[in-house]
Amino acid sequence: MLKTRTGSFPIGFRRGWSDWNKNLDSMLTWAKSEGLSVIDLGGDAPETLPVVEKAGMRVGSVDLQAWSDLASADAGKRKEALAKNEALISACGAQNYFAVLLPEDASKPRAENFKLLMAGLNELGPILDTHGGKLVIEGWPGPGALGCTPESYRAVLKESSSKAIGINYDPSHLVRMGIDPIRFVDEFADRVYHVHGKDTEIISEGLYEFGTEQPATLAKGHGFGSHTWRYTIPGHGCVRWVRAFEILAARGYKGCVSIELEDENFNGSEEGEKFALVSGGRFLASC
Repeated sequence: MLKTRTGSFPIGFRRGWSDWNKNLDSMLTWAKSEGLSVIDLGGDAPETLPVVEKAGMRVGSVDLQAWSDLASADAGKRKEALAKNEALISACGAQNYFAVLLPEDASKPRAENFKLLMAGLNELGPILDTHGGKLVIEGWPGPGALGCTPESYRAVLKESSSKAIGINYDPSHLVRMGIDPIRFVDEFADRVYHVHGKDTEIISEGLYEFGTEQPATLAKGHGFGSHTWRYTIPGHGCVRWVRAFEILAARGYKGCVSIELEDENFNGSEEGEKFALVSGGRFLASC
């Protein structure tokens, strides 16, 4: 079984959308044969989680439902989203629950959306506490995202009613935003409950050609990226994985590392995706 050299964190991957990922039994058989022991699941977790556990593998995270509705201005929609997630959490138990903190309406002032979000999260917290679950917030900087920078993560954690509200540490998003991922994990390690193994390459030629403030006029950008950066498998970007794992290990992290495969060099074919997951897993095992 593949584990990181630093910290001995089990290594696996987030279940993808490709055809070969859809046959769960064959996917699990392949993963085990390659030493990958962790799978992150989507919204079908109540049905698929028992299959993963029966196969002797660990579930890294389960996708929370109706993310944006938790930050809705409509109390009825928030209540419905909470009920849906309470059913999910009750069915899946003590798991990590993955979410991106996207507002319902990104055009509203951020401070207003933040207040709506915290109203939803602070109702979700006791549900997580009851079942021993944890929320792992993904820092994807999507439209109006409210938990992806140190400032916004800090505010969410400070205002949370429960220590169950935590972080999915994915350094790839930090790198693309120009945020030091090592300083970040040093500040927030105590609330990191899950890790995504994804890297980012900064494209210096693209920075010269286009800068950071304007889109390109004619040039085509990169898949899973832009003109100045792109997501990669671990080891093909600039994240200092050993140092990140050293910090997590020293602070008592007991979770795992799941590769989230978004790399234009490998996505698109079963052969390429499997090669990327094995290569990324072995690289992480060397860190």
